[in-house]
Amino acid sequence: MATLYGLARIGRDAEIRFTPNGDAVANLSLAFSWGRKGDDGNRPTQWVDGSLWGKRAESITQYLTKGTLVMVTLDDVHIEEFQGKDGPGHKLAGRVSAIEFAGGAKTEQSAPQQRAAPEKPAPQQSAGFGDDFGDSIPF
Repeated sequence: MATLYGLARIGRDAEIRFTPNGDAVANLSLAFSWGRKGDDGNRPTQWVDGSLWGKRAESITQYLTKGTLVMVTLDDVHIEEFQGKDGPGHKLAGRVSAIEFAGGAKTEQSAPQQRAAPEKPAPQQSAGFGDDFGDSIPF
């Protein structure tokens, strides 16, 4: 059984469905970058179809949107054959055993976020210990 893990971007919004037994399964399209940058400045991309099962699929599918960066572990990675409009094809697929959010969504046009100025904490009254040192402490 092959295992694949690393950083990937979600290629399209996750889709959830339910088996006849009522088990939730979310289909994920994962884009892994690997290797050296090409002449165009981009790394090659390996697309992998992942399936996320159970309660985890039900609870986080809404957050697995296109462009989201995730750290993912896939078990039982294998090659699947399919019949496409251009004839037979092959793809990598696996079952997601672990997934963690690693960053925000990658957007086409990122608007600068406005941040409120941090509040300065109010000066605290000294408890008396060390008051006689003044500014002579070197750190």
